[in-house]
Amino acid sequence: MYRNIGKVVLSLALPLVLVVVALVAPASAQQSVRLQYRTSAPGATTAQAEPWLQLFNDGTTTIPLNQVKIRYYLTGTETYRFACSWAVVGCSTVTGQFVRQSGADQYLEVGFTSGNLAPGANTGDLQLRFYRADWQTFTQSDDYSYGSNTAYTNWDKVTVHVNGQLAWGRPNGTEPTPTPTPTVPPTGSAGVLFDDFTYTGSSDPRLAQRGWTVRSNSGGPGVPGATWSPSAVSFPGGLLTLDSSTNGTAAGTVQTELSTANRKFFEGTYAARVRFSDAPTGGPDGEHVVQTFFTITPLRYNLDPDYGELDFEYLPNGGWGEPSNILYTTSWETYQADPWQAVNTHTEERVSFAGWHDLVIQVSGGRIRYYVDGRLFADHGDIYYPETPMWIMFNQWFIDLQGATGTRTYRQQVDWLYYSKNEVVPPADVTGRVASLRAAGTSFTDTVPNP
Repeated sequence: MYRNIGKVVLSLALPLVLVVVALVAPASAQQSVRLQYRTSAPGATTAQAEPWLQLFNDGTTTIPLNQVKIRYYLTGTETYRFACSWAVVGCSTVTGQFVRQSGADQYLEVGFTSGNLAPGANTGDLQLRFYRADWQTFTQSDDYSYGSNTAYTNWDKVTVHVNGQLAWGRPNGTEPTPTPTPTVPPTGSAGVLFDDFTYTGSSDPRLAQRGWTVRSNSGGPGVPGATWSPSAVSFPGGLLTLDSSTNGTAAGTVQTELSTANRKFFEGTYAARVRFSDAPTGGPDGEHVVQTFFTITPLRYNLDPDYGELDFEYLPNGGWGEPSNILYTTSWETYQADPWQAVNTHTEERVSFAGWHDLVIQVSGGRIRYYVDGRLFADHGDIYYPETPMWIMFNQWFIDLQGATGTRTYRQQVDWLYYSKNEVVPPADVTGRVASLRAAGTSFTDTVPNP
């Protein structure tokens, strides 16, 4: 809802054309922005909405793009995912998240992590898209911001905020304060870990030299009596590959894990590009397998208050009472094994997450924020905030055994790992930093101080 009451009252005595001018008035005379819109998917129903945008600076002062928020308004409560297909300013600088409004409305908020927009300049194409998390088609013609035009046109049904102030457009529905952009300290201000996983195999001596442990000892989690096998961990093409398998018996079950050797990771940003899979590479499907990226502190005793664990856990075939695909993000305060008592909070989505995903965990200021492909997936905190340094781990294990005949092997892969100590790094910045490290020929670096 437009909230400039003074202008609304004044406009009652003016012609209609001036009312429209008031509704799209910029934040200041020196700072004047204008937005153009077109779509490359003009159908009333679609599997993927494709709003293309251009932002113009018609004012006399340079606008830092990290102060800009663009809002595209939707109808409906479905869960969507955002992607940037291509942008002149670089997709690595473009962020997107969906924000719920009251009732059945929401909006896609697009932001920038860096860059400036000079007077008289424009951003060029921002080729954006979004789709339902379950990949079902949806009606976009009833979305407030939608238009069927395939040529760029000035469009006031998409709003622009600059430094928290409405600078262009007519909002729809409730209008909470725009999401603040976190202040990002310099890259690697307190230490960075990056690994591209260019190893020859699980016996490569560089793994231990660089602070990694390939698990071989028995124990939980997973099927009692299962083997944790280093030989099932490999690195084809520079991808950490976990191949966990079972023939339906504990003795014939192999689980896999790679962990940092040092517990030196606490506040900061954790990120990894992970490939989840829904079906085995061979054999019958149906096992309750868990594919993970997480941090953890050891439990010294039942309900240890210093225990901590931050999880991404994907169950392609369900488990723990779930019938099918589910992705959990879980933040732990503590637990007791016997009798079982869990003190945690979790957020989940019941759709397939098969394929590659950029997973980010930000731990700062008493909050734990989980992102999937740049989208805020969960925001936890309070008693679930970790208290002590943690290990970083990837593992793949079986909740139980379904007793099917024949050996089946499930595969999880990891392209890279990135951690920045004591720094909140936006998801788009993470991928940009990883690309820069790779472009410089860096396959591994670790400047995180040991405890």
